[in-house]
Amino acid sequence: MKGGRIVLVVDDSRVNRLVLARQLSGMGVEVMEAENGREALDVLRDHTVAIDTVLLDVVMPELDGYETLAAMKADDAIRHIPVIMVSGVEELESVIRCIELGATDYLPKPINPRILAARLNASLIAKQLRDLELEHIEQQRLLTTTIERQRLELSRFLSPQIASLISSPDGELMLAGHRRLITVAFCDLRGFTTFAEQADPEELFGVLGEYHRMMGDAIVEHGGTLEHFAGDGVMIFFNDPVTQDDHVERAVRMAVAMRERFAPIAAGWRKRGYELGFGVGIAVGYATLGRIGFEGRYDYGAIGNVVILASRLSSQAGANQILLSQRAVGMVEDLVEVESIGDLEIKGLSRPVSASNVVGAANR
Repeated sequence: MKGGRIVLVVDDSRVNRLVLARQLSGMGVEVMEAENGREALDVLRDHTVAIDTVLLDVVMPELDGYETLAAMKADDAIRHIPVIMVSGVEELESVIRCIELGATDYLPKPINPRILAARLNASLIAKQLRDLELEHIEQQRLLTTTIERQRLELSRFLSPQIASLISSPDGELMLAGHRRLITVAFCDLRGFTTFAEQADPEELFGVLGEYHRMMGDAIVEHGGTLEHFAGDGVMIFFNDPVTQDDHVERAVRMAVAMRERFAPIAAGWRKRGYELGFGVGIAVGYATLGRIGFEGRYDYGAIGNVVILASRLSSQAGANQILLSQRAVGMVEDLVEVESIGDLEIKGLSRPVSASNVVGAANR
C-alpha cells in the first residue's frame, strides 16, 4: 500500500483505536485518532490536515456514526472523503443505512486484517483518483481564468472577436487565411484634413476621442469586427470571424446608429468652430481574411475588391451620407429607404458602380 496517506480512526474505545492504529501503521499508513463524532468533524474541517479515508465506528455516545456520516456528507468541503463504517452491529439494515448515507464500505467487528487491507486500499485509490480529478479541475479553472484575462487584455487593443479568436482552440486555423462573404463598412469625417491642419494637438485628440468612443460603442453593439482606426478613418467588417446571417443588416443599422449619434456631437463641435461631417461606405462581397504582417507584428484583416469598393464609396459620400453598393441595397431593401445617386467611377475598379444613399428606415 502506498505510504504518505492519512487515515482518521474514530472510535470511543481507546483500545479499539490502538488496535486499528497498530494494524494501519503496519500497512504504511499514517493514523490520526478521534474519540467521538464531534472531534472527528473538527479534525476533518481543519484544512491543514488532508484526511484520505475515515474509519468510523457506528455506535458512539454524543454523536454516533450515522450522525457523523450525515454531517460529513452535508459539508461540501469534506463530503468527498471516503468513509468506511466499522461496527459490531452486523444487521443488514445497519449496512444499508450506512450505504444510503454515503459510506464507501462497511467493516464488521472483529476486524479481519486482510479484509481491512483490501477495503482500505480500494478506498485510498478512490480518494487518490478523486484528488487527481479535483487537481485537474483546478488546473482547468486556472487555465480558463488566465485565458480570459489574456482575452480581456487583448480586447483593449484588438476587436473583441479577434481577441476571442486568438484565444480559441481553432484560432490558428482561422488566422491562417480563408475566403468568406463579408460586409465591409468604411467611415470617416468630412473636413477632417483641414481641421487637423489648423487645430492644436490637444483639440485634435479631444475630437478624435469623442468620435472614436461613439464609433466604438456602435461597433460593439452591432457585432462588427473593427479592423483598424486610422485617424478619422475606421474600417469594420461583418460575418467574420463570427458568422452572422444578417451581416448586411447589421452593418447598415450600425451606420444609421452612428449617423444619429454623430448629430449632437457635431453640433457641439460647431459651437467650438469645428465644421466636420460624417460619411460611410458599405459594400458586400467575398474577401480573403486572416493574419497579415510579419513575425512579431500581425494584424487580422480582409483583402479583396469589396474592401476597395467600400473605401471608395466612403470617400465619395457627402456629409451624413451612407452609400451602399448595389448588392448591399438588394439585401436590405425591405429595411431602409434609399435614393439612387447613379453610377460612380471608382478608382481601382474597371467599371462604374451603382450606389444609393440611405435616407432612413423603410415605411413598410
